[in-house]
Amino acid sequence: MISKAIDIIKGAILLEHKGKVFYESVARNTPSIPVREIFSSMAMEEEKHIDILTKQYISLREDGKLKVTDFPHSTGTFTDKILSGKIKDEISSSGYEAAAISAALALEQNAVKFYTDRAEATDDPFEQDLYQWLADWEKTHYDVLLAIDNELKEKIWFDQQFWPVI
Repeated sequence: MISKAIDIIKGAILLEHKGKVFYESVARNTPSIPVREIFSSMAMEEEKHIDILTKQYISLREDGKLKVTDFPHSTGTFTDKILSGKIKDEISSSGYEAAAISAALALEQNAVKFYTDRAEATDDPFEQDLYQWLADWEKTHYDVLLAIDNELKEKIWFDQQFWPVI
């Protein structure tokens, strides 16, 4: 049982590292300041997840159980930056940033599924709380990225006059 929990935590840490590295790369490579700020914020949030998961891993290895703790919540910085409206004007529908948002959506969707599945599969209430907390936080990332993606689609459809003739 403990070895399975350790494997799950290690997989979660790896998942978070992949997201962090990807978001840092996008932040470094985009000329758009709003996009850079969003992806930098996402990388910092993934770093928070890595820190919490690392502490849980250490606790499992040393004590054979997860460490009971209060989980921090998203600061809202990420969502506030997205909702500022600046970002959709900065993103070209066929550019690097739009592709990065599509890739980030897939990463976040995979993370939500991973954590939700694990929360449902365990009988340990604290483990359920840990994974549900992570799933909920990743879901906020997914929802915001999806909103941007939908706005980009609308922009493309409008710019290309893809609307049906009535």
